[in-house]
Amino acid sequence: MGRLFGTDGVRGVANADLTAELALGLSVAAAHVLAEAGTFEGHRPTAVVGRDPRASGEFLEAAVVAGLASAGVDVLRVGVLPTPAVAHLTGALGADLGVMLSASHNAMPDNGIKFFARGGHKLADELEDRIESVYAEHRTGAPWDRPTGAGVGRVRDYLEGTEQYIAHLVGALPNRLDGLKIVLDEAHGAAARVSPEAFTRAGAEVVTIGAAPDGLNINDGCGSTHLDLLKTAVVEHGAHLGIAHDGDADRCLAVDHTGEEVDGDQILAVLALALRERSALRSDTVVATVMSNLGFKLAMEREGIHLVQTAVGDRYVLEEMKEHGYALGGEQSGHVIVLDHATTGDGTLTGLLLAARVAQTGRTLRELASVMARLPQVLVNVPDVDKGRVSTSAELATAVSEAERELGGTGRVLLRPSGTEPLVRVMVEAADIEQARAVAGRLADAVKSALG
Repeated sequence: MGRLFGTDGVRGVANADLTAELALGLSVAAAHVLAEAGTFEGHRPTAVVGRDPRASGEFLEAAVVAGLASAGVDVLRVGVLPTPAVAHLTGALGADLGVMLSASHNAMPDNGIKFFARGGHKLADELEDRIESVYAEHRTGAPWDRPTGAGVGRVRDYLEGTEQYIAHLVGALPNRLDGLKIVLDEAHGAAARVSPEAFTRAGAEVVTIGAAPDGLNINDGCGSTHLDLLKTAVVEHGAHLGIAHDGDADRCLAVDHTGEEVDGDQILAVLALALRERSALRSDTVVATVMSNLGFKLAMEREGIHLVQTAVGDRYVLEEMKEHGYALGGEQSGHVIVLDHATTGDGTLTGLLLAARVAQTGRTLRELASVMARLPQVLVNVPDVDKGRVSTSAELATAVSEAERELGGTGRVLLRPSGTEPLVRVMVEAADIEQARAVAGRLADAVKSALG
């Protein structure tokens, strides 16, 4: 059995890779591992369980709840809510564990399981490794130590969690959104209810698209991975800006009033300046990943803001932020963490704060985002290769060196295995888009040759 946990939980095709048996077994294993670690010591343990609207989330939720309760954990079932809502409620309710069922931006047939520790933070790598180990041990027949009688977990719906989360979002804003017209693309996902309600309570005039989830249409031609509908809607409605979420609403991309995309790097840049203006950007530092556009780094240097870069994955951004007490971090993909108000990327919160900056300054999002100039960047996904050999292939190392020599100081190259999908991502930045495309194409061919 290969490693189950990627950079963002366990994912796979629901009922094929991610089965009810796996969901149940991992949940029982997580309960036992946290008990061994002393998390439950001295009290009866509680878990918060939520999901996005995927049809498969219904049976996977049932499996997770059954596993936790069978291990003696009381379960608060919060229903369809964003990933950051489950994280927030895990902390706010003093729960020992949070579980979110979602495959984020992936297509509907996929699903995933993400665990949160007490406080709403993602589990440490070593705890995930231990859960895998315990699950594998018991999958082969070793018996569980099971509670009986009053020792089994109790299950109840906690529907008031939705209102608590919305109130939390609105309460995090530095100013209201009165006078703004905003189009929200909810990706037919987990934020279809809470995001429009939060923006409306904050004072915005809201137009929604992609807000009618039926269990099958999540991320289907809409949301943060398909911005064309949002771009069109913003222009048609004469809106000030548009906000797009993914299926579990832990990310946010935006569109300005002209229909132009504003990506995660630009959002980070805008929020960094806003936080610094309020003396809330601790150490005048923002955390981003190695995938951030070089233009973002140059903009932060020009503005006197220090940039710390991490490996790809919002969990690594968060680890850096927690270790050093930084307030803001995120990814180009739109995962933005505002640590004073969230323990993970929160797409609704990010969109609200971005809109608040537009309202507070009276400037357009287009003008605010122009603080950084994006260098042309080409990203090519190379599927069906041995992604585990990216760092060890001599043939690939030679190809990368040749590409870097060609680009000189005007660009950069990055190859990385995906943490959630069976592919290698090739990223090339250059001063000229045609050069970036040519270099990326050659590197993609080299990846296929070396790792295929």
